[in-house]
Amino acid sequence: MRIHTAAPAVLAATALSVGLLAASPASAATARHQGGLHLGTIQYDSPGRDTRSNSSLNAEWVNIHNNSRSAIQLKGYKLKDNTGYTYTFGSYKIGAGKTVKVRTGKGSNASGVRYWGRTNYVWNNTGDKARLIKPSGSQLDSCSWARTGSGSTSCH
Repeated sequence: MRIHTAAPAVLAATALSVGLLAASPASAATARHQGGLHLGTIQYDSPGRDTRSNSSLNAEWVNIHNNSRSAIQLKGYKLKDNTGYTYTFGSYKIGAGKTVKVRTGKGSNASGVRYWGRTNYVWNNTGDKARLIKPSGSQLDSCSWARTGSGSTSCH
């Protein structure tokens, strides 16, 4: 009889544990980005053929989002890939709740968009890792992908 009586309690505890485990990753990701700068969507594979034209290079980009309640000065922040290619922000203030797109190719910097100025692609289609580095040198955020798919990934 005790086995039958204990079974519902064990099943309930197991279901509760599974539910908590399933909820943990989402809540951890939410907590990590409740007030700060983080990587958003990355278009790592320029749509169409890779021709190395400036328009094709600029179709490869990384979004950085400011999820805080105040503007953040990005001067000295770095965006890096696995190879070591590095984009360093000059003086640029990202507003609260705003996103800045860093495009690989050349162009005129404007509000909400920065250009890396490269003549070759940065992000590997078959797998890479984007890192957002603080001016102090510590890593603030990272996002990786393993293989081609849609050509883009949502980091958080």
